[in-house]
Amino acid sequence: MVTAYKALLTKEDFETRGDLPEWLLKEYATFHNTVTDKTFPCYFGMSGELKGELRYGYISRDDWSSLPVIVEEFLSLFNDPKHKRHGLFVFVEPVGTEGSLEQYRDEFWAILQYLHNMDETEWPADKPKDPDHYLWDFVFKGEPIFIFGNAPAYKRRKTRDLGNAMVLGFQPRRIFEGLTGTEKGGIMSREKVRQRVEKWDQLPTHPDISHFGDPEHNEWKQFFIGDDSEPIQGKCPFSHKKIK
Repeated sequence: MVTAYKALLTKEDFETRGDLPEWLLKEYATFHNTVTDKTFPCYFGMSGELKGELRYGYISRDDWSSLPVIVEEFLSLFNDPKHKRHGLFVFVEPVGTEGSLEQYRDEFWAILQYLHNMDETEWPADKPKDPDHYLWDFVFKGEPIFIFGNAPAYKRRKTRDLGNAMVLGFQPRRIFEGLTGTEKGGIMSREKVRQRVEKWDQLPTHPDISHFGDPEHNEWKQFFIGDDSEPIQGKCPFSHKKIK
C-alpha cells in the first residue's frame, strides 16, 4: 500500500521527520559524507547535496509500491524552472549479508522493470522501445531518464559504493540540456568528472561509459557498470511491456 505522507524527501526531512526507518537515516548519513568529501568526483552531486537541491526516496525489501509515486513527485518538480538541475536518489533497504555485484544488478533491473510495468503513460512515439537501439532511454511518465546503480559490492570502482544500501540515481535527460555529449560544455564537464573518477577509483573509465546518442554505444550498459574494465556482454534485462 502506498504511504499517505509525501514520498519524496528533502535533505531537511532527515532531520525533522520522525517516521523514517533507522536504516535509511544511517544510509543517508553515509551518502552525505561520501558525496560531500572535497575529493568526490561528481561536482554536480556534491554541489546539489551541499545546497539541498537533491531529492530522495526509499523502498523496503518487500514493498516497492511507493517507487512510482516517488519518481512522479520528483518529475513534477520540473514544472518549475528552478528545479532544472535536481537529481533523485532512491535507497533500497539493505540485505542482512552483502550480495554479489550480479545480485545487485539483477535487483536493479527488476526494480526498473517494476517501475515501467506500473507506468500507465504511453511510451513516447519517437523513443525506441528496444534497449539495443543506440537511442534507447528509460522512460517514465513520458520523461526520458538516465538511471545509474550504486551498490556496496563495488570494491574497485569506489565511486559506485555509497554505503550498505543499493542506491539508484535518477537524472532526467532535460537536466543535461547544454551539457550533452557533442556540445562543448558537455564535453568539458564530462572529461573533468571522468578524470576525477579515474583518480578516485584508480581505474580507467569503464569501456561502457560514453555519451547518449553515440551510435557505437548501448545506453543501458551504462546504467549498472561492472567493477572491472570489461564491457558488459549479453542482452539488456529490461523488456518493454509491449514487445515482450
